[in-house]
Amino acid sequence: MGGVSSAPIPLWRRLLAELLGSAFLAALVIGSGIAAQRLSPGQTGLELMENAAATAAGLFAIILMFGPVSGGHFNPVVSFADAAFGGLSWRDAAAYLPAQVAGCTGGAVLANLMFALPPVSISTKHRASGAHFLSEVIATLGLLLVIFALARSGRGRTAPAAVGAYIGAAYWFTSSTSFANPAITIGRMFSDTFAGIAPSSGPAFIAAQITGGALAVVIIRALYPRLTPEQASDIIFPHHTGQAGPGRQGRP
Repeated sequence: MGGVSSAPIPLWRRLLAELLGSAFLAALVIGSGIAAQRLSPGQTGLELMENAAATAAGLFAIILMFGPVSGGHFNPVVSFADAAFGGLSWRDAAAYLPAQVAGCTGGAVLANLMFALPPVSISTKHRASGAHFLSEVIATLGLLLVIFALARSGRGRTAPAAVGAYIGAAYWFTSSTSFANPAITIGRMFSDTFAGIAPSSGPAFIAAQITGGALAVVIIRALYPRLTPEQASDIIFPHHTGQAGPGRQGRP
């Protein structure tokens, strides 16, 4: 088969893709929040609309950039859910986590610098409440259902657009504005701006995201019992890492 190798994509390349993609994601979320706050001061609804629109469109593009290498997870909950279905080894999921967290933290610093702010400014925006906890459970659950439903139905190539659209919509239907990602939650602690979150609120958000991820695994197993490791290995973007089974081929 021309242009296709049976060798899996090396782990270091996938980690680099996750690091860079996570950095772009945090810079996108935080930078667009800062821009929205400056362009529409005092108009919270308009600020949120601008932030959500930029995030939805930008996430689509970022997944297309880095997805062919790593799958474009940029989210530890996605990576560990993928491992639960056999699409990614537990060892690789554990390796993805620090790359994702480091990328989101670095992206937050870059966003601050791009807007002439101090590189690190710890957020004072307190968000933890019962409603926010429930919102993050639902936001994360919905995100994983979108991703794995598309993988099971053979529509994985629509996932970048679907994930971007879902996150953009979830900015509005959840009171937490849908972080749905422990790595981005940590990154957003380092920017005392529109998109920031106070470190004291972070643990509740991360606990809710892990809860949503665990619920998603149970529900996905019930809804899609024939989800195979080969299908799981191609979330969020078909990338064929060669790990999921004897018939899986990889791209160098």
